[in-house]
Amino acid sequence: MLRAWIIVGVMSLGLPAAAQDAVAPLLTLDQDRLFLESDFGKAVVERERAATAALEQENRAIEAELVAEEQALTEARAKLPPEEFSAKAEAFDAKVERIRAEQDAKARRLTEGRDKDRKAFLEVVVPVLGEILGDRKATAILDKNVVILSLSAIDITDEAIARVNVALAERAAPKP
Repeated sequence: MLRAWIIVGVMSLGLPAAAQDAVAPLLTLDQDRLFLESDFGKAVVERERAATAALEQENRAIEAELVAEEQALTEARAKLPPEEFSAKAEAFDAKVERIRAEQDAKARRLTEGRDKDRKAFLEVVVPVLGEILGDRKATAILDKNVVILSLSAIDITDEAIARVNVALAERAAPKP
């Protein structure tokens, strides 16, 4: 989801005590939770769910209309001259293709909106994570899902969510 801004680092276990003291800490972050539990992420997810449900409902209604129209065309076939039926069938096929293209375009716009929302979120998140990195005097933030073993004390997800919510509230953040 938000993997584009992962800072990849290497953790060494078993360093001598003197070496451990000299190494700045590493931090972990659950990127999915950061997005999904932030106020912005919650609003985006809800808006996406509503838009997707509306598109699915619209698609079902269109499908029902097209099925009925196809059935009427099939029933009219026996009563129409072949040329007239052929013209009506071609017009129906063209209509189906046009509607399919329109609905596909709507689905693409939903995806584009999702990408735009993620980009807007990252514009706020990256500086906030940079502040946390500096505050903690750490060297890197790793995605929690790629760390095999860590102490829970290095997980900054809750702190990041709180700070991102504040940063978004202060900035008149883009509305999802």
